[in-house]
Amino acid sequence: MALSRSMRACLHTGRLAAVALLVSGGILLHFLACILYNNWWPMLTVLMYLILTMPVILFLGSDSPLMLSNESDGWVSFTKFLTGASIVGSIAIPSILKHAGIIGWGALTMELSSFGIFGLAILWYLQMNSEDEYSSVF
Repeated sequence: MALSRSMRACLHTGRLAAVALLVSGGILLHFLACILYNNWWPMLTVLMYLILTMPVILFLGSDSPLMLSNESDGWVSFTKFLTGASIVGSIAIPSILKHAGIIGWGALTMELSSFGIFGLAILWYLQMNSEDEYSSVF
């Protein structure tokens, strides 16, 4: 049984809303890590989150799957480098702050949970965008 076009559009809209809820939850955890422990140093991780979204923003409209390709194009390599650097930085900044005694275990846990939620949301968005059915709904 095939779903009607309006039903498929409704399901895809619901999945997009779920991704938006994941991102909102990640932002909430990030702010709670700062507010609850009265320490704003974990906000340094926001810089890494901004760098993490740059490859998605710049190269999402391309025809090839960017992160899974073996192309040797300079921009593709730069995009993979930005993604890797931001992932390492997103984990390293809270860990270094904890090691230096600037933040506590609770803030570290919330920061790493926020990173996990953001990563899940980005992967889910990339998976949704790569589906042919999602592109052909509208």
